[in-house]
Amino acid sequence: MTITATRSANHTRTLQLVQIAMFAALMAIGANISAFLVIGGVPITLQTFFAILAGILLGSRLGAIAMAVYAFIGLAGLPVFAEFSGGMDTLISPTFGFIVSFVFVAFITGMIAQKFPSRTGFIAAAIVGTAVNYLIGTNWMYAAYKLWFAAPEGFSYKMAWAWMAVPLPKDLILAVLAGIFGFRLKPLIRKFQ
Repeated sequence: MTITATRSANHTRTLQLVQIAMFAALMAIGANISAFLVIGGVPITLQTFFAILAGILLGSRLGAIAMAVYAFIGLAGLPVFAEFSGGMDTLISPTFGFIVSFVFVAFITGMIAQKFPSRTGFIAAAIVGTAVNYLIGTNWMYAAYKLWFAAPEGFSYKMAWAWMAVPLPKDLILAVLAGIFGFRLKPLIRKFQ
């Protein structure tokens, strides 16, 4: 391996580490921009937006790694989750499923965006990512309330999904915006890789 090839490989690895760290930080910011707006037990955040962007801009593998780094930072105790929470006790939180979902959101969104590298493809990838977020997060929340957390009076599967109707319009709009932003930003990211 030549010196130029070694420098190029080191540059690429360094850039990837910076991108992973940047998206983990953006997730912490997105989690707490509206940290005190909680509807039906679900904090309203911008995390899905940043998870989608991570998948589109970094690709499926690096995007998923960035989301996993974010989750591990929070589980280690830093207050990076919604409402400035963190720590291992978050694992039993009804909303931890949404944090788990971000890894899958970034991975799936990145895969779809890679296969369909157009504005429409990126928007479709973002909407699918939002659906993945809702499926994993809402089902985790339902299971948590039914199995190990104190459920509100009259809690049902239908009620869990009804709670998700409140942030859905915001998340769909942000998904479309993430797809558009991702499409516009992707050429810039490629230029520096």
